[in-house]
Order: sequence, then structure tokens, then C-alpha cells
Amino acid sequence: MATDCIAQVTFQFHGLRRPVVAQFNQAHASSDGGAVLLKALDDRLGVTERLVASLTDPRHRGKVRHELIELVRQRVYGIACGYADCNDAARLAEDPVHKLLLDRDPLDGRALASQATLSRFENAVGRPALYLASVGLADLVIEQHRARLGGRARRITLDLDPTDDPTHGQQAFSFFNGHYDTWCYLPLVATLTFNGEPTQYLVAAVLRPGNSPAKHGAISLLQRLLPRLRAAFPGAILRVRLDGGFASPEVLDFLDAEAVEYVVAMASNVRLVKRSRRLMGRARMLARASGQTEHLYGETRYAARTWTRKRRVIIKAEVVRHPGRPPKNNPRFVITNLADPPAAVYQVYGARGDMENRLKELHQGLALDRTSCHRFLANQFRVLLTAAAYILFQALQAHAQGTACADAQVSTLRERLLKLAVWIKGSARRIVLQLPRSYPWLTAWRQIALAIGATPA
Repeated sequence: MATDCIAQVTFQFHGLRRPVVAQFNQAHASSDGGAVLLKALDDRLGVTERLVASLTDPRHRGKVRHELIELVRQRVYGIACGYADCNDAARLAEDPVHKLLLDRDPLDGRALASQATLSRFENAVGRPALYLASVGLADLVIEQHRARLGGRARRITLDLDPTDDPTHGQQAFSFFNGHYDTWCYLPLVATLTFNGEPTQYLVAAVLRPGNSPAKHGAISLLQRLLPRLRAAFPGAILRVRLDGGFASPEVLDFLDAEAVEYVVAMASNVRLVKRSRRLMGRARMLARASGQTEHLYGETRYAARTWTRKRRVIIKAEVVRHPGRPPKNNPRFVITNLADPPAAVYQVYGARGDMENRLKELHQGLALDRTSCHRFLANQFRVLLTAAAYILFQALQAHAQGTACADAQVSTLRERLLKLAVWIKGSARRIVLQLPRSYPWLTAWRQIALAIGATPA
């Protein structure tokens, strides 16, 4: 029987003679049973502990109900499970799995922190703590892969990419950006690729004002990351890939001074278009003969007026053909210090296109753009919390290799592995998670659990 305290609905299905009653009355059940995988990974990697190590707690010790580590974990695990807002805290306060993730008794433990507590926590973090937290996450990622690869890597590729974060309120430093045609922030995201591996690992995410040029903060971020990579992987060749917004004389001079390999896209201009005419003419002849899109590669030595010297510029002469449309010239240019043939250099640059998938995961899977606090620094802290959740997911992706979830992205991993109904029972000796016998991803879930430290029964 339904009451004011027990939500209940009844269905009358044509093929069944009895009514079907749905009651929300299981206090010791949760829909996030698989999130214990995240906790196991965090215990191994120490992601949330690394974040907390950078924070100081100004609160009066006698009045503290939720420790910093608990607040960080509540937010990071919540974001990973799809609860991006502090407002979600009210719905999760008594969830037994989320209590368990914070090392509380899932049945009798204290409720989680409220929305107000979490908001005060996010807004209390200052600039020095944010810097230390960002450095701490970068160090953790680099240490993780140094251990994985035994400190040996032939080449490490560092990609930087800006992404838009549309704003819809009165957030500080939200400005109109003509390129994206919206009021926004402009986060800068950095990833690492080791050797010829396909995966780009998140290593840094920096929130920037919406009117920032693409190059803003790039040199300082590289100054932070390059020495750490050299110390962790002595002898490795470091390569930097950047899109056209970073092609400033300051960035190029910095890359030359650091003696790293680089491929940097460059916007078209009259001089470069003139130098590409002959190659474009040959590409047009090929496209006319084949009736398809054709491209050729060449190179030139070029220096803009603000550059200190000439550099090698790769030319991609492309003619795009679509049915029912006239052919379109599409010349592209890439600045590089690589000695490889032009086509090979452009292929190196083209591989950075997978960075878009990382940005989609951050935006669509983990709500990187949920930067709705008024204070800019609080929003930067939210970006770091999201980055921490993504680091855990990338570790989960690595352990999912060889399973049915091998190539799954964040949203699919959450749906298959974390969103799992569970009924929790406890005794003096142990806590038991009772999961559905008919769970379709059981084999993959169990394989991952064993890989990250669980023991078979």
C-alpha cells in the first residue's frame, strides 16, 4: 500500500492478469553498485589523496563533520557516476553505495555532505591550492605511466587543445568568444601519448577566460610538464602537437629553445597560398581526372615578419569534391622541425584529431562544462575534480582491455559497469553487495574487479 513516504505506482499490462506494483522502498539498495570499481582503482592510484594533499582546511576542528578527503571523494565519485552538480547531494545523501565509497558504514553510516557544504568547500579553495592540485594530478599521471612502462619510452607526444565551455549566468571571467559565437570559458586540455599507443592520457586541464587567445597559458603549462617528463623518462624524445591558434612567435621560439620535436598548424595567408599554387594546380588536375577528392604534399621555408628565423612549413594541397558541388581548394599548412617527408609529417599532425574524442568524453561523459559557480577559482576547482574523475575512467578503460567493454568510452563504461542495481547487507564480519544474477556485463565486470585487486570467492 502506498503512503506519503513510499512512492508507488501500479501498471496494468494487457498480457498479465495481475497488476504490477513498483515500490521505491528499499533503503539499503542503490543503482550505483558498480562504483566500487572506482573506489578500488582510487585506492591503488591515490587520485583523490593526491588532490587532498594540496588543500588546507581552515575550518574549526571541533565543528568538522566531513573531512576534506570525504568531500573530495564525494564530488569526484559523484561526477564519475553522472551527478555533476552539488545539487545532486540531496538525492544521494543516504545512498548506501556512496556512503561505502567514503569509507562509511553503508547501512548505519552518517549521511553525505549537503549541497551547501559542498558549495562552501568548492568556493573556499584558493589559487595556491589550485596550482598545487594541478601539479599533483600531473605528477600522478606521469608517475603512473613511468611505473607502467618501467621508465622507458621512445617518444612521448604532448597535445594541447582549447575547448569551449559555454556559460549561462554571471560567472566571473565569462566573455563572448567570436570564434565559438557564445559567452564561455576556454579551458586548455593537455594529454600524453606514449610511443605508438592509441590512447591519449589526460595530464592537465586549465580553465581560462572566454576571451583568451588559444596560446594563453600554453608556455607556462609546457614549462611545468616538460621537465617532469624528462625526469621520469630520461632519453625519451618529446614531441609537441598544437593547432593553428598556438602558432605565435613566442610559442615557436620556446619550442626551439626546449629542443623538442613539434608540429604546429598555421593559418593560411597570402604568401603561403602563393607558394602553394603550383602544388594546388597539380591537385586540381588529379581531382578533375579522378572525380574524387585529391591531395598532394610539399614544403617550403617560410618566416612571418614577427618570427626570428625561417622554419620548415609543410603544405597540404587538397581539392575537395562533393557530388553536385564545384571542387573546392583547401590548402593546409603545418610548421615543423621534423625531417620526415611532407606526407609523413602531416600524418603525424593528423593523428591529433583523436583529441576531439577526449574532449567529447570530458564534456558529454563527465560534464566538464558544468562550471556554474560565480567565482572563477571555484570553477577551476570543478575542472580539476572532473579531471580526477577522468583519470579514474582512463584507468578503468585500461583494465577493460580484453573484455566486451574494451573500446567503450566514459558514458558507455558508466552505463555498463557502474549503473548496477545492488542490495546491501551487513554483518559484524563483512559487507555483502548482492548484485543481479542476470547482469549482462558480469564477465567483464568480474574480470576488471580481479585485475584491480579483488579476490575470487
